[in-house]
Amino acid sequence: MFANHDDIQACLEVLQKGGIILYPTDTVWGIGCDATNEAAVKRIFELKKRADSKAMIILVHDEQSILNYVEINELQVFDYIKGIHKPTTVIYQNAKNLANNLMSDDGSVAIRVCKDQFCKELIHQYGKPIVSTSANISSYPTALCFNDISMEIVEGVDYVVKHRREENELQQPSSIIKWDETGQLIIIRP
Repeated sequence: MFANHDDIQACLEVLQKGGIILYPTDTVWGIGCDATNEAAVKRIFELKKRADSKAMIILVHDEQSILNYVEINELQVFDYIKGIHKPTTVIYQNAKNLANNLMSDDGSVAIRVCKDQFCKELIHQYGKPIVSTSANISSYPTALCFNDISMEIVEGVDYVVKHRREENELQQPSSIIKWDETGQLIIIRP
């Protein structure tokens, strides 16, 4: 049995009901929901007081899952992903099978293959991608550990994961790259 079984089960129940969670990722703590549920995505935008024109990241548990949510013609992106060790979010063109309010106006979506064991297990058991946006009000600094997260965020979600709350090591957001339609790699955030 997975060490954080109770946390995983509580998250699954909330996600299945269209709720939102606060959870640790392979980078900073994130606010998450079912990435295919438009109403749940809207709740995150409202909680963060963020314009819904700003896209959010989704997490998947493996490279193969990416193909369910984007049309990819240039498969060398998978070789690139496997070769990097720092958490890296890739912006892909031609998103599909996701909540419409999660995608950018140009039809792109930001996806990261999560390497954190807790997240991988949660996403694997849920069977769908999960939104991951930093646990802060829009325009405020990113919370780099659980203790930095505002009470407005903590009280605004349906479930707060217990796992890793006590950690004080400061985390950093992921790198962000874009794989454009010509197969070119563009670094957005190193």
